[in-house]
Amino acid sequence: MNLPQGQLLRQRVLNSIETVLTGALDRDLTGYARLEPQETLLLSADRAGVITFTDGVPVAAYHTEPDATGADALTEIASSGPYRLGLYALDRSALQPLQESDSARVPPGLPAEVLTGDQELAERTRDRAPSERIERDEHEQSGLAAVESFLDDENQIETIRSRAQSEAESRADEWNLPVE
Repeated sequence: MNLPQGQLLRQRVLNSIETVLTGALDRDLTGYARLEPQETLLLSADRAGVITFTDGVPVAAYHTEPDATGADALTEIASSGPYRLGLYALDRSALQPLQESDSARVPPGLPAEVLTGDQELAERTRDRAPSERIERDEHEQSGLAAVESFLDDENQIETIRSRAQSEAESRADEWNLPVE
């Protein structure tokens, strides 16, 4: 996933990603943070995490090595540090392809929770997020939780299999097809 080069706002080495998230929120940043772990600096590897923002609120994340998006990318970013930070302003339209990718999207407070453990920052970020984003993320998470719960229930799955088998046999009989 490539983003065009934005306008560099800040570049430095830092230990805590909290500085990045707080800075983006305070600036109402529309753009992205590129975080390269220290090992990349020493080994000349091309390994970086990217978090995009709209009006200071995180929207999407990806990591180049391994190729990870969304919450998985945040986990990869969290696993290394200190970081070389590049904070860039970028037009909303240039961010759109990445931010509209369902796999790359992250709930507004998740980066603060995963990367810093700062619940106050996570709540501040959620408060700043547009209400339709909060509703969408809650809806997607509740839908995912319902699917996971369903898949964990062996009895329900077996009941559906039995019903489907009975229905198939009934249809086969109705259409005079052999049943094996």
